Formats: sequence, structure tokens, C-alpha cells
Amino acid sequence: MPEKINPKLLELLVCPVTHGRLAFDRERDELISVSAKLAYPIKGGVPMMLEDEAHQLSDEETESYRHRYKP
Repeated sequence: MPEKINPKLLELLVCPVTHGRLAFDRERDELISVSAKLAYPIKGGVPMMLEDEAHQLSDEETESYRHRYKP
């Protein structure tokens, strides 16, 4: 079941690699950093904001997110 994330928290969180904005992918329970091409998982409602916890996005995924979540 997808997690909910507080919109205020999403406004405060930034990518730990680029310090850029994050987008919330509700279907995959991940916070997306298009600029870093990384997806940070949300486990038990807690964003895992460590680079080691993130997974690399493919070029296709990055482009898809870039079009869906325009900064």
C-alpha cells in the first residue's frame, strides 16, 4: 500500500546529493531527484535519504519524471 507523505515535509526535503528539489512518486513510494537521477525509497512512512539507499534511474525513467514533475 502506498505511503502518504506530508506536503510540508516534501517542501523541506532536498536531494542529499544535489540539494535540489524532490518529487513524490506515490505509485512507487519513492522520492525522485531528477537532477541526480536517483530514487529514494520511503519505508514505513520514513524517507530513506541516504545515497546508498537510493537506486539509479535509467535515462528513460529520468526523462519520464522530468516531463511529469517540472520544477
